[in-house]
Formats: sequence, C-alpha cells, structure tokens
Amino acid sequence: MSKSGLDTNVLVRYLTRDDGKQYQAACRVIDHADAETSFVLSPIVMCELVWVLESAYDYRRDEIAEALEKIMTTAQFDMIDKNLLRKSLDAYRQGKGDFADYYVGYRNRAEGAHQTFTFDKALKHSEMFTCI
Repeated sequence: MSKSGLDTNVLVRYLTRDDGKQYQAACRVIDHADAETSFVLSPIVMCELVWVLESAYDYRRDEIAEALEKIMTTAQFDMIDKNLLRKSLDAYRQGKGDFADYYVGYRNRAEGAHQTFTFDKALKHSEMFTCI
C-alpha cells in the first residue's frame, strides 16, 4: 500500500471547488488514486479544515459535520487518531464547542488528564472541561 499525506488546502479545494485549477489538481490526486493508495490525514489537518470551512466559507455546523463524516468513512483516507477524531465529531455535533477543542479534550483524556481547563464557556457542559 502506498501512502501520501494531504494538506488542509488540498481538502479545502476538493470540498469547496472555489478555485477551478486547484480543484482539478486535487481531483487528479484524490479521485484518480489507485486502490493501493491511501491518504494520511492528521488531526491538525482535520482541525484546520473545520476552522477554514467555518471562518472563510461560512459553512454551517451541520455541513461541516457531514463533510467530516464523509471523510472519516472513506476507506482511501487514513486518519491518524481516528477514534478520538470520531469522538470529537460526535461531541461537535451535540455540543457548542469547536471541533478542535473537543479533540484537545479527548487527546488530553487519552494521555491521562481527567479534565482540561479552559476559558471557553461553550465547553461548560462538557465533562472533559472545567471552565475557569
């Protein structure tokens, strides 16, 4: 199996189609990869993707969740920390916090932290966070 990484900007072009040339280039890479190719996606890329779609493209929370769901269920994408990203997506769908914050909370838990301190009031209902 051949692996290659994808940067956030490639996923953004692929999803938004906002730049014709870059969209076509992203399609050539992603859509035309053979069955023996997978693309590594890091948690940082996933967090950046959510931030860019929210801030630069005004995607709604449900649209972002749907895009992440499709990415996470596509066999071609090899997610680093997939279980924690999945939990983060579920929390993002149900809560008011940012996707990246939920990932930080779950990552900290996985490292043995029973709580994560934050100033973000959107996380006050999450059992992982303590607002100070």
